[in-house]
Amino acid sequence: MLEIVFLGTGSGIPTRERNHSAIWLHYGEENMLWDCGEGTQRQMLFSGINPMKIDNIFITHWHADHWAGLIGYVQTMNFEGRKRPLYIHGPEAERFVADILDLGHWGPGFKVIAKPVQYEKDEETTIYESEDFIITSIPVKHTVPTVAYCFKERDSWNVDVDGKGKRFGLKEGRMIGNLKKEGFLVIKDRKVTLEDVATVRKGVKAAYSGDTMPCDNVIEISKDSDLMIVDSTFVENIEDRMHGTLEEVIEMGNKANAKNIALTHFSRRYSDHDEIVKEAKKYKTKANVIVAEDMMKLVFRKKGLEIGKVGMKD
Repeated sequence: MLEIVFLGTGSGIPTRERNHSAIWLHYGEENMLWDCGEGTQRQMLFSGINPMKIDNIFITHWHADHWAGLIGYVQTMNFEGRKRPLYIHGPEAERFVADILDLGHWGPGFKVIAKPVQYEKDEETTIYESEDFIITSIPVKHTVPTVAYCFKERDSWNVDVDGKGKRFGLKEGRMIGNLKKEGFLVIKDRKVTLEDVATVRKGVKAAYSGDTMPCDNVIEISKDSDLMIVDSTFVENIEDRMHGTLEEVIEMGNKANAKNIALTHFSRRYSDHDEIVKEAKKYKTKANVIVAEDMMKLVFRKKGLEIGKVGMKD
């Protein structure tokens, strides 16, 4: 199960309704952030998220509305006695993380480890992985080095023990574990493969564009995704901007064949959420279009996507 909470959905200047960019991801024992704008740790308090549990933060680029929350966040972790390392991923991460740690008289009592993310080669790169998922990045088009990220749950096998498996003498327990590990078993001198008795369950895929103009790399990293979270700073066309409009990002979502398109990073000029929803409905798409709000929660279960909201009482 993948859980996502939008902690901030605004752009350069925050509003009463929208904080700076930050997205929390929870999968199994892993807690991560995509971006960490100013005020992120306070948003976590309102949402009921424990900031001490986060070990990996993925910064799309070093514009302040996407990273300035790191300054106070690292200090809070230090005050709370954190001992585990904190990993901060991003383009040119070593340079910027070092600058952040130099802002105070004393550094934190735990390691803050910069993990550079490549932004020059026009290709998707694996930057973090576990037994259950991988996170990749790809360069996108903005005014400074910027990347998009993608969370991809590994595919898994659903073994039909009582149906197809019964014909081969397959039983629950160690047999299933060995079959999934090795890809085959020998039962009574007969070779049984996973393909004989199981079907593939595709893992959940969620991509986040960061700030970007429309570009092919956003489409590439979001291909066939369950969720495409995309920079939708402007509703109408604005000249000399390096962001997407509703029409452009929905078109990218269509090309990527995304099942759900979440619009975020709105300019403060748009104070009426319902008006953005109304505008988004003008464009044709097979995808479910979501206009993200602060504290919106998306949960991907086997039965599908659930949309809700978190708060102090949750």
